[in-house]
Amino acid sequence: MLKQSFDWKGKNILDDVEYREDDLEKFKKLLGIKENKPLESTSLLTNVGEIIKGRIVGISKEYAVIDVGLKSEGVIPVSEFRDPEELVVGKEIEVLLDKAEGADGQIVLSKEKASRLKQWENIIANYKEGAIIKGKVIKKVKGGLMVDIGVESFLPGSQIDNKKIKSLDDFIDKTFDFKILKINAERKNIVVSRRELIEDEKANKKSVLLENIKEGDIRKGVVKNITDFGVFLDLDGIDGLLHITDMTWKRIRHPSEILKLGDELEVIVLAIDKDKGRVSLGLKQKENNPWEDIEKRYPIGMHVKGKIVNLVPYGAFLEIEPEVEGLIHVSEMSWTKSITDPGEIVRIGDEVEAVVLDINTTYGKIYFGMKQIQKNPWEDIDKKYPVGKKVKAEIKSLTNYGAFVELEPGIDGLIHISDVSWIKKISHPSELFKKGDTIEAVVISIDKDSQKINLGVKQLTPNPWEGIEKNIHVGDIVKGKVVKIAAFGIFVQLENGIEALIHVNDLSDQPIGKIENFVSIDDEIKAKVLNIDPEHKKISLSIKEYLIENNEYSRDDIIVGEEKEKK
Repeated sequence: MLKQSFDWKGKNILDDVEYREDDLEKFKKLLGIKENKPLESTSLLTNVGEIIKGRIVGISKEYAVIDVGLKSEGVIPVSEFRDPEELVVGKEIEVLLDKAEGADGQIVLSKEKASRLKQWENIIANYKEGAIIKGKVIKKVKGGLMVDIGVESFLPGSQIDNKKIKSLDDFIDKTFDFKILKINAERKNIVVSRRELIEDEKANKKSVLLENIKEGDIRKGVVKNITDFGVFLDLDGIDGLLHITDMTWKRIRHPSEILKLGDELEVIVLAIDKDKGRVSLGLKQKENNPWEDIEKRYPIGMHVKGKIVNLVPYGAFLEIEPEVEGLIHVSEMSWTKSITDPGEIVRIGDEVEAVVLDINTTYGKIYFGMKQIQKNPWEDIDKKYPVGKKVKAEIKSLTNYGAFVELEPGIDGLIHISDVSWIKKISHPSELFKKGDTIEAVVISIDKDSQKINLGVKQLTPNPWEGIEKNIHVGDIVKGKVVKIAAFGIFVQLENGIEALIHVNDLSDQPIGKIENFVSIDDEIKAKVLNIDPEHKKISLSIKEYLIENNEYSRDDIIVGEEKEKK
């Protein structure tokens, strides 16, 4: 009889076997079974875990029955046969004796384990740590990927590539070369690396490239990194720096204005440092320098036309030909306007005319002026507004130090606070003026170089301080009106308009308490002249001296006219 083979449910597997030969006798003969004689047991000295040879004696939908010459056949799942052509009755195969006796009393065999063991033995026999082997990425695991190199090996995430990886899924089912980093024979564990091969290849390419590259070479590169000072290009094995100043002959603020990641371009090798492995590249050097003979093509004073290509707080850049642009400073935009923002005058894209003012070929700079296109109104300003001329002008603005007036569009003049009045002590021009007022003034000085005109209002009337000592003498008794009261005294306006000071100590020889209790604003009073200082425009008076000299003692004695009657 045939040996009995049962699955884990106790069913005889042979019941479902489909024989290739219809004749049972031929099948028995093929298996070496003689009529009416049971198959003798070949008791082999075989150790569990060893690879042995067997023969396929039957095939079902799920299992293949294998005779290895032991006490019973073993069964192997059909799924372990990766090659369908191996599933042929009578074909000899190698299997692993996994167990001498399973739960059902049968031997336990494995074709897959036999294949793995042979593959492992092949790896151990033919490869060492550091060897290169081809493998296929089969799945993701924690910390990396599993690679089939004949046996499953581990590829750590840090060893996949030498650049940042977006997704591990991109590597699944792809075949690469790997370097064996570590072999653990006891645990049957292998660790591989793809990154080391990439870096080794890069180092080899870099070494070869550095040996062969020379200044002046034209090379192709791909932009791999962009910084504020330039871009790094991958020259197929070595990185080169393309500095921002070597990108274009025109001025740019950032490399991203003309290049982006992934761009491929041809560059020229400018310098090589083989010791440090550095290569300097140039892009603009591939083209003729537009700044050559710039002084001959655009001499100083020449009128040019161009387009505004950029605005900055201090001016505007004018392009007069491709990659040749220069600065129009805000101070060179108008003869008359004080410009703080170039956008007040021009916009990007405007076509304007200008004059070449200066050229610096060393630094590739050219300077233009717009105001020079028109005549400078300040050239003849002294003829139009000679010193001493009376003018009428509108107040445009007030400052702590004076008032600005507009003589004509773009031509302003300053009335300094010291030129407002001969006699009044003014702390701010707003005490007498307000914006929009039209006033009369006199031109007192002109500075064409600084473009300044100084005007005066007090110069419209004679200076009351001139010859003051001829009209008023120390010791004279004078009359005046109280116009200001301060903590240190009072100011009295005399009949000629000059203000004189009576110090608090010169008000009375008697206690007076608050000054307001002694005199009031607009009081007409009499006082004695103590001092006259025309140089510093000061006159000091004393009520106290007047009272003592005239044997008078009360404030009523100093009040004159109607004011005295009211008091």
